[in-house]
Parts: sequence; structure tokens; C-alpha cells
Amino acid sequence: GNVGPKKAAAAVATGKYYPADDIKTPLKSRKGKKNAPKVRSSITPGTVLILLAGRFRGKRVVALKVLESGLILVSGPYKVNGVPLRRVSAAYVIATSTKVDVSSVDVSSFNDAYFARVNSSEEEEFFAGDAPKPAIVSDERKADQKKVDAALLKAVEAVPLLKAYLGAKFSLRNNDQPHKMIF
Repeated sequence: GNVGPKKAAAAVATGKYYPADDIKTPLKSRKGKKNAPKVRSSITPGTVLILLAGRFRGKRVVALKVLESGLILVSGPYKVNGVPLRRVSAAYVIATSTKVDVSSVDVSSFNDAYFARVNSSEEEEFFAGDAPKPAIVSDERKADQKKVDAALLKAVEAVPLLKAYLGAKFSLRNNDQPHKMIF
């Protein structure tokens, strides 16, 4: 072993106070205000987007604005291709180089709360066993759609062939190479 002069024992540290009971500190919450995800630079109000997923996959729509949640507010226009005002995630769209002037379209009243689901007693209805109710579109939504479509259609019809372009569905054929396409 190590033989030599013994060192003096360290003086006992005094003065640090430890409470007899543990004081509970609340855990850090991760529920705080989250920043909305950034939407890529190619998606701006007026950009024509191709929807890749959901009920309207393959449809070309016009981006109207980016909501606080990071979702994009889009519209068909409904009259042209049947896509209503709805929110879509940027992950499920392809931005095209086609732009529409949407400065005349008033979308300031639309936010995430506008699209929030109305809570109803789904559980009792589910166990009742009768056929599911068809989705009912409120008159407020229909009026808002008409108002937005009227302004949007004016902008769309100002550009030749744009109405036909928005009405046409996007699809790929056997020999198409999407990685080489320029949208």
C-alpha cells in the first residue's frame, strides 16, 4: 500500500442547512406556448398547391393564409373543384409556381377556432346503434364560402386557363418521374 505520513482529516463542513422534509417543487411542464411550425417559403397566400392526402388528394387549391397553428387555409374555389375552405398541413401539399392574386379576398375572420369541432355527446350516439348522422354544413360556413369564392373566382378568371388548371386533377402515370418534375 501507500505508506507515508497520514494527512490530517478534513474539517467537518458546517453551515449547509438541509430541511428535515423534502420540499416538493412542481415539475417543469412542456405544455407552454408552442411556436407554430414555420411554413416553407414557397407557400405564400395565393400559391396554387396540390393536395397529397385526405379526401381531396390530387386537387389543386389556392392557399389563402397560414394560420397560427402552422396549418394552411385553402379553398378550391368550391365552385371550380369542390374543395371547401379547409385547413391542411404543409407536409401534405406540393407548392406550384403558379400564383393567384388573393389581395382582394378577405380571410381575416378565419382562425383555428373557426374550424374547431363542436362538442356533442358522441358516446351516447355511438352506442345507440343507429346510422351515423350525415355531416351538416352550417349556414355560416356556406355564407363564408360564398363570400370567399366570389372574390377568389374574380382573381382566378382574370388569368387565362387558370380555372381549367384548378379544376384538373393531378395524377402520375407509369412513366412519370416526380423527382424530375418542376411544379
